[in-house]
Amino acid sequence: MPTFLFDSIVFGPVNSRRLGISLGINLLPVTRKVCSFNCIYCECGWTPGKPKPGEMLPSRYEVYEALRNKLSEMKDQGKAPDVITYAGNGEPTLHPDFAGIIDDSLALRDEFFPDAKVSVLSNGSMLRRKSVREALKKVDQNMLKLDSALADTVRQLNQPHVKTDLGKFEEYARGFDGRFIIQTLFVRGECDGRTVDNTTEEEITAWLQAIARLRPQQVMIYTIHRDTPLGNNLRKVPVSELNAIARRVNRLGIATSVSG
Repeated sequence: MPTFLFDSIVFGPVNSRRLGISLGINLLPVTRKVCSFNCIYCECGWTPGKPKPGEMLPSRYEVYEALRNKLSEMKDQGKAPDVITYAGNGEPTLHPDFAGIIDDSLALRDEFFPDAKVSVLSNGSMLRRKSVREALKKVDQNMLKLDSALADTVRQLNQPHVKTDLGKFEEYARGFDGRFIIQTLFVRGECDGRTVDNTTEEEITAWLQAIARLRPQQVMIYTIHRDTPLGNNLRKVPVSELNAIARRVNRLGIATSVSG
């Protein structure tokens, strides 16, 4: 099935299933996906090889100007976003000026819409950078991906291009002192002749144990919503099953939301 890329630095606002009225920020090229993961369900498609000449990341100044202009326009129109969300065509924390861009965004948010939240959707692969961790401590919603607590499933679902260590991920995440959100996408299907299913009892038990250790402020559970690179080979998990998983998280005393 076809997937899509965001074609500008600032996009939306859009009505997000999980976040409300979200103004999106893309820190990556508009012509390709740039990510440390190659998730089999990604709405932006597969992660290609090395960038082509001229495929540059937007500068910190370009991001600042694009966001200022859009927030000024929305202010004039009387349209307030619920959240300013860093997502886009891949992993936003890969940008070398990520920390400075977050500082700029918080200042602009305070100037135009002080009630709006600043959110970052991240796969957590760059938590090894102190500057990234410090920047994520400043945002209102630090949202980290954890699709499985089993290393083999992470390799199958997320296909990371960088070395991943679930133990180090947990160590870095605990450094946020509970001020973070875990996002997990549950899915079933087939990939490369193998069954894909992170909803088995083995998977859920290991994942719940990780959630209990991490103690995030919230867990967001969802399933595929748009086209994926594998097309019909991947299938949604029914909302009834997502709700059953959520109830098990709730029994840990952790707030949980479900998006089907």
